[in-house]
Amino acid sequence: MQKHLKPIRRVISIAMLVAIGFLFLDFSGAVPSSWFKGLTWLQFVPSLMHFCQTLGHGLAVTAYGFVVVLVLSLLFGRVYCSYLCPLGILMDLLSWVSAKVHLIRKKKLRFRFAPPKTSLRYSIFIVVCLSLFTGNIFLINLLEPYSNFGRFVSDLLRPLYMLGNNIFVRVFEALGSYALYPITVAKTHPLALLLPSGMLALVIWLSLRRGRLYCNTVCPVGTLLGLLSKASLYKIKFDAKECNRCGNCVFVCKSQCIDLKKKEIDFSRCVGCGNCLGACDKTGIRYALGFSAKPKEKAEHATQPSPPHTLAQHTLAQHNLTDGQPADASKRCFVLGSAFSIAALGGLSAKALAQNLPQERSEGEAKGCEKGCSKIEVVATRVATPPGSRNQNHFAGACTACHLCVSACPSGVLKPSLFEYGFWGMLQPFMDYNAKFCNYECTRCTEVCPTGAILPLTVEQKLTTQIGIVRFERENCVVVTAGTSCGACSEHCPTKAVTMVPHEGELTIPEINPDICIGCGACEYACPVTPYKAIVVDGLLEHKQAQKPTTEQLKEKPREDFAF
Repeated sequence: MQKHLKPIRRVISIAMLVAIGFLFLDFSGAVPSSWFKGLTWLQFVPSLMHFCQTLGHGLAVTAYGFVVVLVLSLLFGRVYCSYLCPLGILMDLLSWVSAKVHLIRKKKLRFRFAPPKTSLRYSIFIVVCLSLFTGNIFLINLLEPYSNFGRFVSDLLRPLYMLGNNIFVRVFEALGSYALYPITVAKTHPLALLLPSGMLALVIWLSLRRGRLYCNTVCPVGTLLGLLSKASLYKIKFDAKECNRCGNCVFVCKSQCIDLKKKEIDFSRCVGCGNCLGACDKTGIRYALGFSAKPKEKAEHATQPSPPHTLAQHTLAQHNLTDGQPADASKRCFVLGSAFSIAALGGLSAKALAQNLPQERSEGEAKGCEKGCSKIEVVATRVATPPGSRNQNHFAGACTACHLCVSACPSGVLKPSLFEYGFWGMLQPFMDYNAKFCNYECTRCTEVCPTGAILPLTVEQKLTTQIGIVRFERENCVVVTAGTSCGACSEHCPTKAVTMVPHEGELTIPEINPDICIGCGACEYACPVTPYKAIVVDGLLEHKQAQKPTTEQLKEKPREDFAF
């Protein structure tokens, strides 16, 4: 049965990878909202974050997924890393591709035992924990496996997926079929793609060369589950009587944690993939009770000669499996870890993170502008966080920047931030009203967030949730600068917080009612003035409850499309 763990793991892991990947790729809204919470339920950090954010407020079932992962780790070791973690499964897929490439080149990809980088591994883990205690989750956002996978798919793969869809649309139309429809590919600031691209390059490089080195050195989830695995009920162990030191298990171990010379397995680094179990010709390595008595192999080995080896096995033991690091490697790792610690502890807390930097969103310089152009620079005092995030402190302390809400947003108003929240809030989504506006009755982002950074809202609650307040710069309005009528902001406003009042002669100009404004950004998006907008939305640190517009205020039906 144990030899079948590898194919079982492959089926489960591929299904998990495809399912979670499609959550980020789906642009048609075909995936029901309930599926999002179901598929992300067992993702460790999102579930733990959700638990912390909803503690004392009536915990949802989705907040207990991390407990299941902890129990599995205490029973069987780090099976989460091979069966459920999408980033770990992606690494396995890359290793499989690398093995196939080696076969084509008539070479065989073989791993070998590598000593653990203990100092670096635990230094990173301690720093991440300390930063969490100070309220800064930037390091979790940077290193957490699920969120990294989400950014890879949402920011890098999804645009290519959408472009591919548009290509197929043209092909199908040429064949007379209209089963597909074209999609506008959302634009992201190029600098916001640098970090996901860099992390993807690192993951690919480490996976191709060193298997699961990222999981066993950098990933804080892997380190935590590795500590628990030391006390797991069942562990993969050697059977001293059955093992003939053939080395097959070592060659397929992506974690490089099998020391054949000592017949020991560093189970804190083992990800439970089952490769070694399937590779063993006998039963020399198998799952067994973790607290069973240790074999007397070491004592016997000290007094008896080792069993005869073939020349190949002797070479393997002398070269491939005993190849250690230089004596000072551990010190170098400790120095790197210490430097990393100092840099991280110099970071800002989540409270400081919430004090946003002004967003520079001008489209050009006003110098030399012709009639009708705006001349007064108007930018929002701070960007708005998504509805359901309650306040910017809550959002900054819970969002791991997985970008699932960015992918699910039907209007495309949610974008990965660059420095809109400051450096330590990098990549956390913000409402970009230059790109689009928040649909009035849409609650999609509140339904899919796995961490509790965006809490669920009903449609009725969403209609009066005030995430920002509009601000009007009269001197930038085209009615003043060009003496022409407009009204785009009022026509787009779903609550009629912006209305047109008499100005000069037959002209009308916007007037603001902040009490019924919800900060959806429709007015800012619709404003045609360049290079500076005449109307912007200032995000609120604390979301408020707006007044419901009266029937009289809503008598003019809002338009869905841009006025011009």
